[in-house]
Amino acid sequence: MLTLQKASLDLGLNTIVSEVDLQVAPGESVCLVGPSGCGKTSLLRLASGVLEATSGQVSNHFTTTAAVFQESRLLPWRRLLDNIALGLKARGVLRRDRLRQAKELADQVGLADYYEHFPHELSGGMQQRVALARALAVGADFLLLDEPFSALDVGLRSEAQDLVERLVVDQGIATLMVTHDLTEALRLAHRIIVVSGSPGTVVFEHPVTTPYRERSHAWLYEEAGHLLRQPVVSESFLFHPDSELA
Repeated sequence: MLTLQKASLDLGLNTIVSEVDLQVAPGESVCLVGPSGCGKTSLLRLASGVLEATSGQVSNHFTTTAAVFQESRLLPWRRLLDNIALGLKARGVLRRDRLRQAKELADQVGLADYYEHFPHELSGGMQQRVALARALAVGADFLLLDEPFSALDVGLRSEAQDLVERLVVDQGIATLMVTHDLTEALRLAHRIIVVSGSPGTVVFEHPVTTPYRERSHAWLYEEAGHLLRQPVVSESFLFHPDSELA
């Protein structure tokens, strides 16, 4: 389980997030939404241990945490299987064994026909699937997803969302995801947490209890409209010209 208790983060003279309480249980999918500059990505960095809280407590009891970013960050000179197996190579796994595992993961994410392809030969959606497979290769039971699908077109984004749903439902992998898309959060989350303000704080939390199989497009837009009628939620999605990315 991931737990943040009254976690605050200062960078230089600026307080980025203030006294945030947050939990992610095993097998749970949690989405962070809110305006740019409210500290959502900083919360992911606290969860990963890349940044240390200035005050409060952060405890991550998941076995292995891995991250997937907006950019796939694949090595352009390595083929698909070698990109997937990168973490295994760093752990000293023999090439024969790591390529076997990489093939299994490539098959799992629908890339069985692309073993020998380089990143530039893959679509954006395929590259993101490679990035997910690379995270799974190290045995991650907790994924941090920082707007991983925002650069994809609608069709590819839907495919990538389907993959994340399967990871949560079929494999019980926990996720903490940042997105600006409220319908995407409703599509994937068990809980939606709205972060807003400067410094960022949790201003609203919404459990999503509808089963995944019943989350139709019509339901997503209807539920998004319902949430946006909440003043604290709609205010968080207004444009703030003075905000800075955090």
